[in-house]
Amino acid sequence: MIPVLANETSADQLHLKLQEMLGDIVPDFELKLKSELAAEINRLKIEKNAVILGHNYMEPALFHSIPDYVGDSLDLARRAATTSRDIIVFCGVRFMAETAKILNPTRTVLLPSQKAGCSLAASITAADVRELRQKFPGVPVVTYVNTYADVKAESDVCCTSSNAAAVVESLNADTIIFLPDEYLAKNVARETGRHIIFPTKDPRGGSDSDLDYQMIGWPGRCEVHEMFTVADIASIRKQFPDVVILAHPECSPEVVAGSDYSGSTNAMIRYVEQTRAPRYLLLTECSMGENIAAANPEKEMLRLCSVRCPHMNQITLEDTLAALQKNQYVIEIDEEIRRRALRSVERMLAIG
Repeated sequence: MIPVLANETSADQLHLKLQEMLGDIVPDFELKLKSELAAEINRLKIEKNAVILGHNYMEPALFHSIPDYVGDSLDLARRAATTSRDIIVFCGVRFMAETAKILNPTRTVLLPSQKAGCSLAASITAADVRELRQKFPGVPVVTYVNTYADVKAESDVCCTSSNAAAVVESLNADTIIFLPDEYLAKNVARETGRHIIFPTKDPRGGSDSDLDYQMIGWPGRCEVHEMFTVADIASIRKQFPDVVILAHPECSPEVVAGSDYSGSTNAMIRYVEQTRAPRYLLLTECSMGENIAAANPEKEMLRLCSVRCPHMNQITLEDTLAALQKNQYVIEIDEEIRRRALRSVERMLAIG
């Protein structure tokens, strides 16, 4: 999806255009208020030579009004790597803003809310990675981009959900440590034909490190995607037999297997855009389904989702305006950590 309103500074024009796109999703009085906020944000953005990056999980009125670029974490990392603007405002969560800072040490990177964290990123520490390296010496570490900078700094290469299998295969290694998402690791292991173990104290692991293995995982989970179940899929298919179900790879392997397609947020968007089905349902953060519905009004999207990311929902138009007005909240990363993390991120971008 390509944003079309990012340079619009007229609140009236924004209101009219958002009405066309979101009139069936957002109440009109709310659209009017948000149009006024968006117009001021776009004016300030131009004045301060800022760029706004918006993740696919942003709520619809924000997603369709102020970002210069929208996409998944890999796409936005690429955008962050090539921007020439003085200020980067990241409408996403903290690890994404950190990635932008890793790639742009001399630019100001702002995160509109200090509370925009991530349960998955918080599931692992740099000390955990060092301990795994000691336990499995010489084994390369692939770290999901949904981690904080100090964890990236302890890794060999980062990946996203869209290129995880390609990154694993690119290492040509017999054994891989893949961190921290348990379900993504299991889905990648199945895709690449690897036996995975979870040699941790967590009872979900249940494996002994002496077993034969080609992949070593970690029991971190996304609090949104782990909520989707096979029972959900069965219930949906019973009610809507012709629905096409798309699942994010952070869902469990059983949910992925029970869906019709699995891919990153950008991949799911392309799938909907490029296919014709009676109706679609996305097993991911609910705002994304609303954003796709607004951009593709001819496609029927089931609105059965009730799973919202509490961290992504911290990012609001009000806080984004305050970020530009007050130059808050500035992302800072220790330079030694940033340089080490940069190697992992650049290797990810090189793989594509």
